[in-house]
Parts: sequence; structure tokens; C-alpha cells
Amino acid sequence: MIPIGSNIACAPPAAFERDAWRGAWGLGHNDWLLCYFGFLNASKGGDALIACLARLVQEGRPAHLVMIGGQVGSSDPTNQSYLEHVRRRIAGLGLQGRVHWTGFVSADEVSAHLLAADVCVLPYQDGAGRSRGSLMAGLAHGLPIVTTQPAAPLPGFSDGVNVRFTPTASAETLAAAVSDIMTNPVLRGQLASGARTLSQQYTWPAIAGQHLRLIESLP
Repeated sequence: MIPIGSNIACAPPAAFERDAWRGAWGLGHNDWLLCYFGFLNASKGGDALIACLARLVQEGRPAHLVMIGGQVGSSDPTNQSYLEHVRRRIAGLGLQGRVHWTGFVSADEVSAHLLAADVCVLPYQDGAGRSRGSLMAGLAHGLPIVTTQPAAPLPGFSDGVNVRFTPTASAETLAAAVSDIMTNPVLRGQLASGARTLSQQYTWPAIAGQHLRLIESLP
């Protein structure tokens, strides 16, 4: 009934400069930097994410991917084996030089990596939802977001306005959505602006207010 908010505020280090942050990965202004934030597991579409990157590279796109944050958590013991599977896929596709791993970093560094990216790709196998902290972090940072169609309508989310939904988490649909965003500055700006606007519904004060109203409505 009540969503969660972002656990990462839009607050990079004081000396943050976007071009310099991207330059640390060897990226120039015209390179496409996709980002993913959160632990890896099968439900979050790591395979599809790597396949999307591979397709973009095959199409001649200057695409890179930054994997932000710790790679596995302690809640699911299968995460480690899935991470190893994803790493093998990256190596098998020859993408080692295009996939950049931050490892666990502080919250302000996570914020900087998000702000340095061009588009956030979150190919959830069971669809986007308001309990996805990574999705909320992308909104809070005003990122164009490509994610999978939710199982049920999400209040406030509108395809092409504040998010780009894909019908499936396939390499073809994800890569097409990323290409549309990166080759259309108007669309990219609309999605970024729409994400920032929508994120105001998911601030922690707003969520606290929803809890209070729910409690007050109880008999």
C-alpha cells in the first residue's frame, strides 16, 4: 500500500565533476554509460543486462556499463553463484573492458556514479515495482530509466514521460529503448525531468505522511 523511498540521496562528494568522474573509467563525453545499482540475482535480470550491452556494442554503439555497489548480499546464498555466472558471460562476450565494477562504496560515491551515468537499466524479471530501492534511487537522481513493464499499474509512472517500460527483459527490447533515449535528446530530457518530478512522491517525509494517514484512518 505504501512504497519505499531511495536509500541514496542525490548528494555526491563536494568536488564532484561529471566529466572527471566518467574519465576515471576512460570514458569521453560521447560515450554511453549505462548503470545498474543493487545486488545481482537472477530476478533482477543480470543476464539480460549483459546481453543488452553486447547488442549495443554489436550495433556499433559506444556503450559501457557501470555496476554500482556491492555485488552480492547475505540474504540469498545463490547470489554468489549468479554473480560468477554473469562474470563468465561478460568474459565470453568479450565485454571485460566495457563493464566497470565499483564494489561497495559510500553513499555519496554511489550518488556520484549515478549522476555520471546516462541511463539506468533495471531489467527486473517480474517487472518494476515501488518496493525496488534501485528504481527509487534512479528517480531521485533524475536518470532516464529503462525497466520492465510492471505486473500491475504503478501510480504516477508513465511510459515515455518519467520512465521507459519494455514489454520483456530481452536484449532486443532493452537495447532498442536505450538507443531511443540516447539518440533522442528531447526524450532523454523529458525522462530525466519526469523522473525528478515523480521522485518527489517518494521522499521519506512523503512516505512518513502516508503511514500517518493510514494509521489515522484505522478504526
